Amino acid sequence: MDKEVPMSKAAQKRQSTNDPSRPEDERMPVGSAFAYGLQHVLTMYGGIIAVPIIIGGAAGLSSGEIAVLLASCLFVGGFATLLQTVGIPFFGSQLPLVQGVSFAAVSTMLSILDQGSGLPSVFGAVLVASIIGLVIAPFFAQIVRFFPPIVTGIIITTIGLTLVPVGAGWIVGNNPDAPDFADPSNVALAGITLAIIMLLSKVGNATISRLSILIALVLGTGVGALMGKVDFSGVLDGPFIAFPNPFHFGLPVFEPAAILSMVIVVLVIMTETTADLIAVAEISGSKMTSKRIAAGLRADMLSSAVSPIFNSFTQSAFAQNVGLVAVTKITSRWAVAAGGIVMVVLGLLPVLGRVVAAIPMPVLGGAGIVLFGTVTASGIRTLSKVNYKDNMNLIIVATAITFGVVPVVNHDIYSNFPSWFQVIFDSGISSAAIMAVLLNLMFNVFTKGNSENPSVFGAAPTRQIPVQVIECLQEGDRCVDGKIVDADDNEVVLVDPEGTEVEMPGADAANSSEPPAKP
Repeated sequence: MDKEVPMSKAAQKRQSTNDPSRPEDERMPVGSAFAYGLQHVLTMYGGIIAVPIIIGGAAGLSSGEIAVLLASCLFVGGFATLLQTVGIPFFGSQLPLVQGVSFAAVSTMLSILDQGSGLPSVFGAVLVASIIGLVIAPFFAQIVRFFPPIVTGIIITTIGLTLVPVGAGWIVGNNPDAPDFADPSNVALAGITLAIIMLLSKVGNATISRLSILIALVLGTGVGALMGKVDFSGVLDGPFIAFPNPFHFGLPVFEPAAILSMVIVVLVIMTETTADLIAVAEISGSKMTSKRIAAGLRADMLSSAVSPIFNSFTQSAFAQNVGLVAVTKITSRWAVAAGGIVMVVLGLLPVLGRVVAAIPMPVLGGAGIVLFGTVTASGIRTLSKVNYKDNMNLIIVATAITFGVVPVVNHDIYSNFPSWFQVIFDSGISSAAIMAVLLNLMFNVFTKGNSENPSVFGAAPTRQIPVQVIECLQEGDRCVDGKIVDADDNEVVLVDPEGTEVEMPGADAANSSEPPAKP
């Protein structure tokens, strides 16, 4: 008899402190936590630096001032991540979510800058709108009851689909006029990175498999260096250590029109963050409640309200990192919290940020194929649990997902609509979420008026035969004239669970010369 091997003290401690209903509370060695945290930072780095580069360029800032914006966004994003993952009373969902500057506000901030108001007006609008969002967060969280599996599945699937263009942009480039736009070598570098991830995921070592994204980014950067696509020349430019200077670009300016447009953006951000909270809870197997959503939204809004003080913008959960949680199966919030610390350090040490910024975008794009596709697959898995028989769930899924993808594949569809409408519906995630909630209310909540026989859009009922029946059949058994016969045309007796002989259902109709009566 095998002798039982005693658990180590560390294992005993983990077993005693980990709650199966909260897998996000899993503790891990500090080194592992920071390795996984760095993986999260590298995954979202391209996204978090894009906004300050875009806004800084539109505001006419110098390269040095843009670097200040970039460092500030990393610094604030790191503290926002810590608030969201570690949490304090009433603030933070305590889920493995990485926070960073939201893309949803870019178009609105560009509009404010186009009016000649400058960055102080952008910061003022973000500050006031975020405070308003902080006040309404508990009420906004009550909509969680309108997010059954059919709605959450649609949202998760759409999150993955809407991120695909981001990954494609990283691979081919976002500037069609650039000389290396859609260069085959960039596609090849992305393919090499993807192949490395696949190979590392196949190996038997669980740690290497879980760190496959990080290792692939490092190895992919090495391959990119051999291809001449890595430029470290700017690493030493600028200060090595710098603390974000509060109100570096001046005190906030409060303009009513700018604030109103930013409030709409904040509502969109809260919708997307709610979707990300539900998605990561579904992926990690954690329980989601309206109270927890409210705490997550409050963390979002508090971070957004503080960010203008340190020269940053609205904060929200990064959907691409939800994909990383799904790929690696590392659901510990402490790993993401370690990533938040890494972001803070990068914000204080601009030189490290410049090193990370040297990673070629096609390398990030190759990793994005796996990350974003995994989010889509997670949504499909959730939708597979939905009942599609004798209802309109199939048309709800089809319509909502397509409605969410439309503005992603055609950015001009709402170009002639009011700006507030564009802010809401140019986001594929918001579009799909709104449509899914409305259609679910129409067909599954307010059922009065629903047809007993769904239209052609309803899913056809699935024919099912218990496997025990198939196992009882022998070679040559078949159905003839409403009876089951064997290979020698001898009738096979049918019995009910009590052993009483019965006739095959429909046998009378099959043997009758009269056509069966219509129901």
